[in-house]
Amino acid sequence: MTAQLELVPGSAGKRLGAAVLDWLGPIAVLATTFAIGIAGITQTRRNGFIVYDTGLLVLLGSIGLGVTVVYIFVMLALEAKSGNTIGNQLMGIRSTDADGYAPGAGVVFVRGILTGGLLLLGTIVGAVFLGLGLLGLVLWIALPVMVLGVAWAILVVVSNAWDSNGKLRGWHDKAAKSLVFDVGAGRNPVTTGGIQGPYSFAPVDLPPVQPVASPVPTASVKQQPSHDPNQWHPPAASRPVAVVPQVSAQAPAVLQPAHPDDVVERTRMRPGAPSRGQAALRIRVDDGQDVQLAGTALLGRNPAPQPGETAEQLLPVSDPGRSISKTHLHLRTDGDGVWVTDRNSTNGSAVTTPDGIQTRLHPGEAVFVRPGSTVHFGDRSFHLGQA
Repeated sequence: MTAQLELVPGSAGKRLGAAVLDWLGPIAVLATTFAIGIAGITQTRRNGFIVYDTGLLVLLGSIGLGVTVVYIFVMLALEAKSGNTIGNQLMGIRSTDADGYAPGAGVVFVRGILTGGLLLLGTIVGAVFLGLGLLGLVLWIALPVMVLGVAWAILVVVSNAWDSNGKLRGWHDKAAKSLVFDVGAGRNPVTTGGIQGPYSFAPVDLPPVQPVASPVPTASVKQQPSHDPNQWHPPAASRPVAVVPQVSAQAPAVLQPAHPDDVVERTRMRPGAPSRGQAALRIRVDDGQDVQLAGTALLGRNPAPQPGETAEQLLPVSDPGRSISKTHLHLRTDGDGVWVTDRNSTNGSAVTTPDGIQTRLHPGEAVFVRPGSTVHFGDRSFHLGQA
């Protein structure tokens, strides 16, 4: 797979850009409605007092606030479910929880209150003062609170710039236990298994194979070797048939001595001679290990046989990401290939043949693998070859 494995923290600049893009729309709506409402304020003199008519301001301001509230809830729901917002999408960042998954409503709520709470308070106070016709209090109290709220929001959004831990978390991230990642420069953990990475990089949804029974570790039952129907096997040796010579009644029978080569059982294998088709098989793991297989082997993060099971080799493979199960694969050499069985691993296994055909392994079903093929297990793989 070509998926990026690195996690890149979202920079302060991209965070700020995303926040501006998220709030550009509602701020424009509020500014427009309030500007028109303020321009529509009329004043009359009654009993020596100046009375301001703010009816239009209240109407348009209420509409603007209503639209903003709906927008806020929609954006909160979207970010809680996917870590995405309009600004995040355009800037290529995603917010997540502490494990790298979608943040959820609680995390998003805490982040939002810490970031824009002061600005929201100033807006509500200003709306109340305007509704009461107290324009002076709006200018002297609500407006300064709103300006201070904007400055605070900007400071919180870019606060990860002062984080000593790789600029990973801002003040609101630490309080909400959240993270923000740059999915343009690195991996998107929300859609690829969180911080720990994908469950498996092995190919999935691949053509099925013709399986055979999986080796079952027992103390009393010995697993009979299975054979690939596509593999050539020598025909069964026929038993020698004795030929009785016909004896003529007119002439005595003359028996010819049998030639030693006529007796099949006389053929003997030279001591030390290698058996045909039993080439030494080796696996080369992607971490650099090169191992010659002998008989049966168990491969995994820390492989161990089950009670009653024996294995000539235990092949541990280092896996900091823990994508490999403790005992992930069972390997059994057979002629010029290896029977590979997935031992019900968590993240799956697959085989890629030399001609590029990829096949997923089903747990408990042995598949015959020929030299030149690559076996994927979890996020790791090994290449099968001959010595």
